[in-house]
Amino acid sequence: MRFLLVEDSADLAETVQTRLSMDGHAVDWAGTLAEAEDHLAVAEYDLILLDIMLPDGDGREFLAAHRRAQRGTPVIVMTARSAVSDRVAMLDSGADDYITKPFDFLELSARVRAVLRRQSGQAENTQSFADLTFNPLQASISFNGETRELRNRELRLFEILISAPDRIFSKSQLYDRLFSVSESVSDNAIEVYVGRVRKKLDGSKARIETVRGVGYRLTCG
Repeated sequence: MRFLLVEDSADLAETVQTRLSMDGHAVDWAGTLAEAEDHLAVAEYDLILLDIMLPDGDGREFLAAHRRAQRGTPVIVMTARSAVSDRVAMLDSGADDYITKPFDFLELSARVRAVLRRQSGQAENTQSFADLTFNPLQASISFNGETRELRNRELRLFEILISAPDRIFSKSQLYDRLFSVSESVSDNAIEVYVGRVRKKLDGSKARIETVRGVGYRLTCG
């Protein structure tokens, strides 16, 4: 998935980017609220990680404006404030979750997964399609009594496709969701990851179909 990290500490931002990239996510970094608005104007994000105290304003005001504009992107607030009243105020302002600084990165990854599951309407950790079961927490697909692991961006690519079976995703849409603006990738990167996931699906009724000139979709047959 593609995330926007709004955090003025370059050291913390780099660490968060590195950790979430290890989970296969693409993370764009904004050091100010103005930079965050610039990113949101040109890209679509699956999740926003939002600091509160920023050089050009209060993240809570940004969050409130985000919700007034009826933007549905989920937001996890990162804050040093631990008082119950502060946490309640953030949730009431539209935050989907919060994490208190300093935090453990395993907890951050878990909260990210939980918010994304809620956003997609998944009450369970697994999804079923055709003859396979997909477990994003274990990064695996299972069918015909066999389990196969998905690695990093293979996992994120499959998450995108299974989120809307039979929907066609263009290469540019997949590129935007899989890679951050700071990453340098080859022109055929999408084809490479599609090819890898296809191999993992070999033997299943689920398959990734190429719609020539348009994009890719997960279908059955």
